[in-house]
Parts: sequence; C-alpha cells; structure tokens
Amino acid sequence: MEHPGTKPYPRQPQSSIGARLAATWKHMKRDRQLLLLFIPCILFYLIFRYGPLYGLIISFKDYSVFQGIIDSPWVGLKHFEKFFSSPDFWQLFGNTLALGFYSLIFGFPFPIILAIMLNEVRVAAFKKSIQTLSYLPAFLSVVIVSSMIIDFLSPSNGIINRIIAWFGFEKIYFLIEASWFRSIYVISDIWASVGYEAIVFLAAVAGISPTLYEAARVDGASRWQVMRHITLPGLMPTIVIMFILKTGSMIRVGYEKVLLLYNPTTYDVADVFSTFVYRKGLLEANYSYAAAVGMFEAVVAMVMLLGANFISRRMGGSGLW
Repeated sequence: MEHPGTKPYPRQPQSSIGARLAATWKHMKRDRQLLLLFIPCILFYLIFRYGPLYGLIISFKDYSVFQGIIDSPWVGLKHFEKFFSSPDFWQLFGNTLALGFYSLIFGFPFPIILAIMLNEVRVAAFKKSIQTLSYLPAFLSVVIVSSMIIDFLSPSNGIINRIIAWFGFEKIYFLIEASWFRSIYVISDIWASVGYEAIVFLAAVAGISPTLYEAARVDGASRWQVMRHITLPGLMPTIVIMFILKTGSMIRVGYEKVLLLYNPTTYDVADVFSTFVYRKGLLEANYSYAAAVGMFEAVVAMVMLLGANFISRRMGGSGLW
C-alpha cells in the first residue's frame, strides 16, 4: 500500500520475446552487408572445423571403410588404453612438449623485440627494408622453407658446412645427428615466422597514445626509459593474449616441417603426435588408433589453453575470456 502524498515509481515496461526478436531483426537488417561478408567465415568453420568432429566417433570403434562409421563395431576405450600403455606414448609426449616448449620460450620474445626495435627506427627506408626482409619467409610454403634448410645444411655443398670447413673444422651432418634436430627446428621456425608475428605487436604499438611519448621526451626520458615505461606496458595486454594462444597451440606442433626434416635416425627426438597420427592413419590405414591419438592431442591442447587463460586471470592480467 502506497504512503499518502507519495507518487508511485513508474513501472518499467517488460520487453517481450517478440520485442527482442524484432530488435534483433532490425539490427540484422541494419548490418546485413557485414553479415553477408561474414558468411564465408561461418561456412569455413562449419564445414572444416565443426563438421569433422563427427568423425571422432571412430576413435571408439574398430573402423572399417567397408562397414562405415555407424556399422563399425564399438570398442570403447580400447585404442586409448593401447596408446597409453605403449612405449610410444611417453616418447611422443616428451618430444611434442619439448619442441612446443622450446618454440614458445625462445621464439615468442623475438616478434616483440623486432616490433619494439622497428618502432624505434627513425630512417624510413631502412625500416621498410627490414620489415620486407623479415616478412618474406612468411610468404613461402613449408615445403620451400624445409628445402632451403636442407640445402643450407647439406654436408656436401651447404653454405653452413662451407663456412665451418673454411674455419678448419669438420663438416657436420646436421639432419642425421639427433642432437641437432630440435635446435634446427626452433631456429628455422623463428626465422620463418618472426616478421609475420611482429605485425600484431606493431599494430599494438601504433595504438599507444603519442601524447605519452611526447610527455616522456619533455621530461627528458631516454629511449630505454620510454621503451620500459611506455611501450612495454602498452604492449602487455597483447603480449598476454598472444602468449595464451601460443600456449594453447604449443602441444600441436606443426607436423609438416617435422615430416619434411626428420628421418628414422632422428625419430627418438623428432617424432611427435601429428607425425605419429600421419603414419598410423594414412600409411598404415589404422584409422581408429590414429583418431584416438589425435583426439588425445586435441584434449591436451584445450587443457593447456584453459590453464594458461586461468593463470593469467588469477594473476590479475587479461585473458581471452
């Protein structure tokens, strides 16, 4: 009951489902051109990302191409148990984690350093030349990059071994000696991707307010102080997000370059989940076993992505969600 002499609070109209749908339709009509441009992206993910998830069911079956996915006999966790109890499991897990970890630890800082250094360059011609040279490897296919690595490291006429011989040392069979494989993989990965990945950080640097740099120059700050107190803090949100994404993909080592560079003498340090899946699934036609290994790899990658995002949020930083 209302108190005499007081006016009741005006009732807020409750939006019905129909009103919300009408508002949504209105927004869709307004943004129809953007939505049309977005359709190819949606179709790509539906066809090539979500559609193949149906095929994961074969990891729980003894799949036969003649019986099909539905009619193949159900075996439960048989292939997972076989993989976890095999001697290949720990070797594959260790190799995949080592290659991903080394690529993350040694490769992640280089695009940040390159972006900061390019931001400090004042000679436009030199800056553009360095940018062009650093971007070029990103436009080459993995096959071309791997072929260049093989040619550079050739023991007969490779430029690296020629330099070693010129200094009076014996030539090294880099691609046959297992101890060199991980170093070659990480260094070549840095060389091929540093320029392309630096674009993200250059864009983040461009988003920092120029007034901060002007105020720092007025206060007499040196270049090192400007980088330390303005550029790096401005880059930190982007660094955190890129680090989380890199951590999530750390376990999913690109099999193409490993497949092109490794050989039976380097299997002990080079064989990873992806190459194992390729051999078991395509070469040996053991589709169910290969699907189980690939599914395990995807689950581990998802756990690492969620863990990295959780740790980042708990430490007070930004995250993907």
